[in-house]
Amino acid sequence: MNDTITAISTAPGAGAIAIIRLSGENSFAIADKIFVAASKSKKLSEQKTSTLHFGTIRSGKGIIDEVLVSVFKAPHSYTGENSIEISCHGSIFIQNKIMQLLIESGARTANPGEFTQRAFLNGKMDLSQAEAVADLIASSSSASHKVALQQMRGGFTSDLQQLREQLLIFISLIELELDFSEEEVEFADRSQLTNLIHKIKEHIEQLIQSFQYGNVIKNGVPVAIIGAPNVGKSTLLNILLNEDKAIVSNIAGTTRDAIEDTISINGILFRFIDTAGIRKTTDTIENLGIDRTHKIIDKAEIILFLMDASRGSFKTKINDLIAKYPTKKIIPIVNKSDLLGRINPIRVVAELPIVYISAKLKEGISGLEKVLLSTANTSNNKGADTIITNTRHFELLKKSEIALIRVKQGLATAISGDFLAQDIREVLNYIGEITGEITDDEILGSIFSGFCIGK
Repeated sequence: MNDTITAISTAPGAGAIAIIRLSGENSFAIADKIFVAASKSKKLSEQKTSTLHFGTIRSGKGIIDEVLVSVFKAPHSYTGENSIEISCHGSIFIQNKIMQLLIESGARTANPGEFTQRAFLNGKMDLSQAEAVADLIASSSSASHKVALQQMRGGFTSDLQQLREQLLIFISLIELELDFSEEEVEFADRSQLTNLIHKIKEHIEQLIQSFQYGNVIKNGVPVAIIGAPNVGKSTLLNILLNEDKAIVSNIAGTTRDAIEDTISINGILFRFIDTAGIRKTTDTIENLGIDRTHKIIDKAEIILFLMDASRGSFKTKINDLIAKYPTKKIIPIVNKSDLLGRINPIRVVAELPIVYISAKLKEGISGLEKVLLSTANTSNNKGADTIITNTRHFELLKKSEIALIRVKQGLATAISGDFLAQDIREVLNYIGEITGEITDDEILGSIFSGFCIGK
């Protein structure tokens, strides 16, 4: 990490302002080669940390742009290294020209996530916090933003680290017993260790249980809108998204392919998928769309089953769908409710409340959204202090839980200290992999490869 890296940190393309970052031991020397301060006598290497300087970027005697340069001296920077941030005008030409000058002056283009990787390696954050940086950038709802921010501030790992430290004390005592095996002494109190294992297992179980909700927050709830042709599926999708995403037509079979988009409802992200109407047809292309509909239903967590108020047989249709998909969360919806007139509508079928809407008149949509939120079952973990959203963390916690069960069983059967120590070490390793106290280059490469270049 002795070299100096650079990257454009703002989104690709032209804009009002762009930010170009430098990080590494020679950041100031490299920037000084192309930056001329307004006072002309200023050298960035001589300035205090966390200061801002106005001047120009020059190529020879030619001026490329007027810029603001932020100076951050190690260790008081994001990466823990000497760092520079150049705020320039957002012209693509200007951005590329400044990058070219920095590389010619001794920097190299950063790899994906390399700034954050350096922050981790320099002890500015642990590995789970580094992963939360990517989640924060990708957050698309208030709930995902809140969880990512809480994890980036270390909320997830602080408890784990405390529990890990307590385990380390016990394992050191157990391993000390092994050194005095001939004397048959016992330094580690087995009853205290049993209580600690129970406490850790309980905490890890809570984290594991939070993953289902965390996964919903991070990736959104997949919702398939299904039903016969011309019941109003595309109209409903357009209303939910508040845009004309799907083509609406009186011609049956208009929707041939799945149309997908997302929307946040009360901070929870939903991924709505409008599907081809299910019916028997000889149209080859339409049949391909219907086959795809069945595959989407298999992957969906919630099914919005849309029916036409004028076609009746609601009970039979709902019961048939429940029989076909017994594990799915189904919301029966009767559209064109304005056609029912004074008819007393059916409210519940097979314990499923029926939602009545008029997509054409945009009536009943707020009620549908409330049912969606309750059906998504997102309330179970809303009060939890920590919510897991990362699949890697979930898998390591599951492995920790299995190892803890072995420790618990070993304590109950009074197994020898060497086997007990081995199982405890396994728990420590899994927790250490989450925080980054135990890791390798392959894991780091996999984690940071998904980051954007400038972060």
